[in-house]
Amino acid sequence: MNYQFIIIGGGIVGLSTAWQLQQRYPGRRILLLEKESGLATHQSGRNSGVIHAGIYYAPDSLKARFCRQGVAATTAFCREHAIPFEQCGKLLVATDALEYQRMQALYQRCHANGVEVELVDRVQLAQLEPNINGLGAILVRATGIVDYGVVARKMADLFLAQGGQYRLGEEVRAIEEDASAVSVTTDRHRYSGDYLICCAGLMADRLARLQGLETHFSIIPFRGEYYQLPSSRAGLIRHLIYPIPDPALPFLGVHLTRMIDGRVTVGPNAVLGWKREGYGRFNVSWRDAADILRFPGFWKLAGANLGSGLREIRNSWWKRGYLQQVRRYCPALTLEDLRPSPAGVRAQAVMNDGTLVHDFLFLESPRALHVCNAPSPAATSAIPIGGYLCDKIKTKCEV
Repeated sequence: MNYQFIIIGGGIVGLSTAWQLQQRYPGRRILLLEKESGLATHQSGRNSGVIHAGIYYAPDSLKARFCRQGVAATTAFCREHAIPFEQCGKLLVATDALEYQRMQALYQRCHANGVEVELVDRVQLAQLEPNINGLGAILVRATGIVDYGVVARKMADLFLAQGGQYRLGEEVRAIEEDASAVSVTTDRHRYSGDYLICCAGLMADRLARLQGLETHFSIIPFRGEYYQLPSSRAGLIRHLIYPIPDPALPFLGVHLTRMIDGRVTVGPNAVLGWKREGYGRFNVSWRDAADILRFPGFWKLAGANLGSGLREIRNSWWKRGYLQQVRRYCPALTLEDLRPSPAGVRAQAVMNDGTLVHDFLFLESPRALHVCNAPSPAATSAIPIGGYLCDKIKTKCEV
């Protein structure tokens, strides 16, 4: 079958791109392929559900730009399609002198990124959140919560209504590109398209290599483990509560997150995952594990972050250690408050030299675009990312 555009990946980035492409090219044949039996089953459906405001990211980076645009785009999309969301705000809490110093630097970055924030002192923090302790905090009113799985499936509905097609349960086995077309072979069919956009998340590096593209990175999976509070403790917080992050680490630390369904989650941590799509503690894929161990960048990354990595592993297995991280700013919590909750897996691109890729990363060929690194805030940024990819494809179409 012949299509003008083929998209691989039924997560929120792939669906956003497909929906926007169909809007820009009405009447054109556009196909989205997803290997799972449902949409948004991996990162898009297994995250904190936070609509990020864009405070952490390097000024002028794609993350900063897309996230800032994404807040407005996501909330507008939810309003238009009656999807429940809430802009409940976020507090980033400093609990000691070092964190207070980092908080001041982060406050300056907020202004550099054009995000409206407020500094609150200890007394104001206690008024805003009686159960939270700290020397002070940054208040980010624009931060919100939503169910990104619901958002992704609404995009899929709109894509179909506009004439697009998607096929579930079709895993891509081969990608071939020549001067006139790109062909995609799945375990069921072979498709031909003028252009390909690959939004494969945890499998991004493998699909780029499947096409024969030269890559200088690999995806390293990090499992984020969560707990959730009992329903009797759901009123413990009014905002989202985050620690001040360590700028040397790529993760934001264990936080308390109000979910749109009324739950409050605690997490995530970040432990190495030995299976890219493994959400249980004991999941291991020998192929995925072998890929990690063969990748020289992993050993360089592990050597540079040995201490923090060991702490994450310890706290993964020692619930009391996990609790200690949260009790630094929420001392009212007890071990009995930490109930099991589903885990997620983050796809983190790591360069061959062991450097973490902090920004979004894209790879191109004459007839293909690959989204190679799209961790948080990719869900918040999905609409501007999709628009960016549509602009890129338009350029290719005009060549």
